[in-house]
Amino acid sequence: MVQNVEFGLDIQGIPPKERRDRAMAALSQVGLTGWEERRPEALSGGMQQRVGLARALALDPDILLMDEAFSALDPLIRRDMQDELLSLQDTVKKTILFITHDLDEAVKIGDHIVLMKDGALIQSGTAEDILTNPASRYVERFVEDVDFTKILTARSVMLPPSPTALIHHDGPRLALHKMAEEGISRLFVLGQSRSLEGVVTAEDAARAAEHGDRTLQGIIRPADKRVSAETSIQDIVPLLGSDKEPVAVVDDKNGRLLGIIVQGSLLAGLADKGRTNNGF
Repeated sequence: MVQNVEFGLDIQGIPPKERRDRAMAALSQVGLTGWEERRPEALSGGMQQRVGLARALALDPDILLMDEAFSALDPLIRRDMQDELLSLQDTVKKTILFITHDLDEAVKIGDHIVLMKDGALIQSGTAEDILTNPASRYVERFVEDVDFTKILTARSVMLPPSPTALIHHDGPRLALHKMAEEGISRLFVLGQSRSLEGVVTAEDAARAAEHGDRTLQGIIRPADKRVSAETSIQDIVPLLGSDKEPVAVVDDKNGRLLGIIVQGSLLAGLADKGRTNNGF
């Protein structure tokens, strides 16, 4: 098998020792350490696909072209290879042009998707762009069976994060006033640059006000229900749970509160995208 991985390097005239070292390193990258001397017929279909990937990686190209690379695999092995490719991409940081007729596969592994028909480019963009704003009836029909909860993100359904409490400005009485005006029982607490510091409940604020406290410092609870703007709705649904407490959407880099998600906004967002997708 290692000789198979060396093939492209041999064609390039790479010296034997360097050729072997690069081939072994590529096999290690795809998880085939210990299988270097096995013959192809001794490998599973998924392992044979990894050998092909290692052969390409050994050449260290700027761009990898993968044409229907996983189409012949059974569904379980295909999912494993998709996961393996995503994990590998985090390491090698290569541009990969992946050709597939499987939209679910494209959505799972593609940062940018291009839809083509009869040799013409029909639409390009992120998976969310294409699913929420199909450019034509052809695209609408192409994506109509996709599970939107796997594709749509927190950014699509979040509401403005208002009202909030400011940790260095608001006290318990002002926090209670804001909650009473909105008919809610808790507020997200923000620090400098709108970073999310936690939450304060009406019960805790009322108790602090009775004690004469003037700051929120001692009653701030952790905001455990927080996600990034790119988190899929599928991963957000379990967080909402039966308590219906809002989920905070924060910036990964600085922790700034971008928005909130409540059960109603999530359901409304899904309904709206569904109407758009079906042309209503």
